[in-house]
Amino acid sequence: GSALPLNGGTYTVLLNTTNKKLAAGAACLTLLSYIATAVISAHEASHYAHNLAAGLPLIPATVGLLGLFALLNILGISESARVAVVIFVMHLLTLTVLVIAGGLAVVRAPELLRVNFALPSPAGLGHALFFGFAAGMLGISGFESSANFIEEQRPGVFPRTLRNMWLAVVVFNPLVSLLSLGLIPLAEIQSIPPDLLARMGEIALGPALRWAVSLDAVLVLSGAVLTSYVGVTGLVRRMSLDRVLPQWLLAENAWRGTNHWIILGFFALCTSILLVTGGRINTLAGVYTLSFLSVMALFAVGNLLLKRTRSRL
Repeated sequence: GSALPLNGGTYTVLLNTTNKKLAAGAACLTLLSYIATAVISAHEASHYAHNLAAGLPLIPATVGLLGLFALLNILGISESARVAVVIFVMHLLTLTVLVIAGGLAVVRAPELLRVNFALPSPAGLGHALFFGFAAGMLGISGFESSANFIEEQRPGVFPRTLRNMWLAVVVFNPLVSLLSLGLIPLAEIQSIPPDLLARMGEIALGPALRWAVSLDAVLVLSGAVLTSYVGVTGLVRRMSLDRVLPQWLLAENAWRGTNHWIILGFFALCTSILLVTGGRINTLAGVYTLSFLSVMALFAVGNLLLKRTRSRL
């Protein structure tokens, strides 16, 4: 970010250290990651919204949420700093209450935690540690997004976004994972319930916390959909400027100056994948897993190549 403050993330790094073909491959993985992130986040938000409004149809609600943020991006409403701060503070407060309430519930009745921990790993400790690390890496989604619209950030903001995300992830992700083992049977966790945090809140403190966690999840997951649109716009613009993608994608509408074809194309891709999978998010989660972990690995590889081939930077 300091050496190459240009939109594109891994694509830009590899473009400056390898060749256009490899860089385009990394960009394809990033696009897959964004598509999966947007669809999964919108679908999960619909599941949590179902706790707030029973009877909400999941697939239409997911398409509606994707369409809403496509419209907002075309209108030029990107990530407002004030709105982002409000959502961030609400999210931290909600997670703090969930962790405290969950911790007290586990301390009062630690039997389930002991039972879950006593269950042996089917393939041994090494296997469990490897997949645990990989699953933990999936929890840091957002790091790659900041690098894809770095040109819109003021100098010095990029490293602070990484620091703040890292602090939140390193505290809450392990705590929430540990508490889930003390509140919910392992078999139920392994079934991947779409509203796991809301269930934890209800067990820990009752329906009020379930409702608060559901509302917070809808806001945060909606923010992830917005981030996907912002990130993909920055990436596709950079690739089009480098003539890796067609030039008509750079067209801007006269009344708002936004790249409507990029936004509408992304919405069409997300909607088509949702409909093709029929809302079976496990399939798309597999795509996200491979693409996101590959993108994060390529960040590391790109940094090593940057030090070797562009040492002055």
